[in-house]
Amino acid sequence: MPRTSAGLLLFRRTPGLEVLLAHPGGPLHARKDIWGVPKGEYTDEEEPLAAAYREYTEEIGIAPPDGEPLPLGEITQKGGKHVLAWALEGDLDTTQVRSNTFGMQWQGRWQEFPEIDRAQWFPLDEARRKIRAAQEPFLDRLQAALA
Repeated sequence: MPRTSAGLLLFRRTPGLEVLLAHPGGPLHARKDIWGVPKGEYTDEEEPLAAAYREYTEEIGIAPPDGEPLPLGEITQKGGKHVLAWALEGDLDTTQVRSNTFGMQWQGRWQEFPEIDRAQWFPLDEARRKIRAAQEPFLDRLQAALA
């Protein structure tokens, strides 16, 4: 059974289009410049959109803004994980981001790390260079929906 995740892609117009991407936390991603949609796994008992809101709140540490979510569809990442995403217009001071944590064995001992170590606004062109390749269609779909 493939794993499934859901996430929210926050965007703002300043006046150009910018998106909020998250950088994965932990030692495995510390030196990698790969960013993505704040997202997380959910089970069959949870509605995907509800999971997207929950995961955003857990990873960003702030509830998403009010507004009508724009469906961006589904993609499949390299490892086979299916990801559903919605876009939501809003703004966020990235200095206020406080992610939840996860634990893992690292350098011989159990350690806690933030799920995301930072979030940043990117103009759409730069976001295309930063986002995980499999998630780039979300940017295309957002741009098309707003055109």
